[in-house]
Amino acid sequence: MRKNILVIGGTGLVGKVILRLIQGRNPDYNLFIGSRHPGKASSNLVIDVTNPKTFDCIIHHKIDLIVMCTKDSNDNILQFVIKNKLDYIDVTKPTPDLTLAYNLAQTNKQKVESRIVFSSGWMGGIVGSLVDLIEPDKNQIQETNLYIYYSVKDQAGKSSANFLAENVCKPFIVYVNNKPEKVRHFLNSERFNFSFGIGKRKVYNLDVPDLFILNQIEKIPTVLVKMTYNSKFVTSLMGYFQRFKVFNIMSLRERQFLFGSSGKGDQTVFEVIVKTKAKIKKLSLQSVNGQAELTAFSTVLHIEKMLKEVLSGGIYFSHQIHSSQELYEALAGHHSINIKVR
Repeated sequence: MRKNILVIGGTGLVGKVILRLIQGRNPDYNLFIGSRHPGKASSNLVIDVTNPKTFDCIIHHKIDLIVMCTKDSNDNILQFVIKNKLDYIDVTKPTPDLTLAYNLAQTNKQKVESRIVFSSGWMGGIVGSLVDLIEPDKNQIQETNLYIYYSVKDQAGKSSANFLAENVCKPFIVYVNNKPEKVRHFLNSERFNFSFGIGKRKVYNLDVPDLFILNQIEKIPTVLVKMTYNSKFVTSLMGYFQRFKVFNIMSLRERQFLFGSSGKGDQTVFEVIVKTKAKIKKLSLQSVNGQAELTAFSTVLHIEKMLKEVLSGGIYFSHQIHSSQELYEALAGHHSINIKVR
């Protein structure tokens, strides 16, 4: 039976790549693009996430799975899929929005008969699975650290840039021995030695949903996330701006301009460090084609898993729907992804 998939935000950067990859891997899927603006093709549906009256076309076109690639602050689509028993996967939510959406889904848990999958962790929510791969026994893990290398030459969508612009002056939560600690972006620097020829870089605090997922869901006591830019100057400049409160005197538009630069494409790299009582384990991942490609490919793997119909109805994070080995093999087998485990 042909599957009908709707990608809301399918005209955006990640949405376009998701559609391209699905078409290449699963030509039997029937794809629809949801956007506020009408398109010329019959597969283009006018859907405004702020206006539930526009959702009727979802039922009319017998959509099986909705992929959310745009901001839905009021979770109107999430409420709609729960009510209408539709499968749903969200790849766009920053930590504050993710926690609200997860709590909303949990509150309506008795009504959930479809598959609700939150995939908003780093690069399509694959970090949790990679932690499982490194150390399957979560009880042994004392600390997990995620180190991110981000290139300003890479293609970047608006959502992450806008999130930083809106929240760079606000504290966020990291977890140390299960105690939440408030920190700010681009402070608490340390030196970290990245793989794939990058070398030692200064890294700063960054808020990503994996902080919530790994501590609150997977019960890992200490979870920290830090990042660096490919430009050492830009990295130091961000630290300077935060330390001396320059961000506080900038307008939102100025901060959006600062974080919103997008290049033509470059690699993205991240490192997962897992500490147990006995040892420290490390996984390094490089996406040669950048973060949009990696996020989209990870999302397509989740979509394929969901549509195999082996997953029962319920609320999941994306790492909970795969075996870690299965996901690792799919990632490692992709032409633009390199992984080292040691």
